[in-house]
Amino acid sequence: MITCSNLICGCIATGAAFHANYVTAFLFIVLGAVFDFFDGLAARSLGVSGKMGVELDSLADCVTFGVAPSAMIFTLFTKVCYPEVMYDKFFFTYMPFTAFLMSAFSALRLAKFNIDERQHLGFIGMPTPANAIFWAALISSSRDFLCSPHFNAPFLLAFVVLSCWLLVCEVPMFALKFKNLSWADNKIKFIFLAACVVILGSCAVMGGLEGTMWQTISKGLAACIGLYVITNLLALYLPSEG
Repeated sequence: MITCSNLICGCIATGAAFHANYVTAFLFIVLGAVFDFFDGLAARSLGVSGKMGVELDSLADCVTFGVAPSAMIFTLFTKVCYPEVMYDKFFFTYMPFTAFLMSAFSALRLAKFNIDERQHLGFIGMPTPANAIFWAALISSSRDFLCSPHFNAPFLLAFVVLSCWLLVCEVPMFALKFKNLSWADNKIKFIFLAACVVILGSCAVMGGLEGTMWQTISKGLAACIGLYVITNLLALYLPSEG
């Protein structure tokens, strides 16, 4: 029931996205993520976890965290600026469909997660909920900028391709799971969470002062997910102490 609620949230978010109702789409993607978090806990608590639950969870996630954000990007492609060299009916008609590359790569990510024994305590590649929430938060809060001359369709396509790579790349990414609360074992997680508190707290204060609480906090949430990716990339490529 909880997993199917996630799926229904994804369907509603997709419908809202196709009507350019980005705030509604964002809210239902986040609500889907809440259901996605609790379905596993509920299954383990009730002792009813099994293979069908795993498969159903992946199918629901594919819609909520793959198709729904792709639909938001599809609609955005119809509204962003196009450079003069692409100012042609061909690009206006067909380029929006490149948004659904992210749906395909989200499905690949979920299938890989189901069979990858390395991902019990962490992730290899960006989790689909984080990717979906990043896009939903960014589009719902920054539509004016994304549709301004400062941004354009090639930039949007480049970011879609980057997201597709992050979903299936061989970059280890930490999960916010704690076997213990020692600083030595969880240093990166504690630093990341502290930074998120600072970012979201600052956004809440700024949003309250400017009367743009919703947009500012959404931008802060997107920034936190961006920080998550950067933190993991730095942890992989920078030499460790000793």
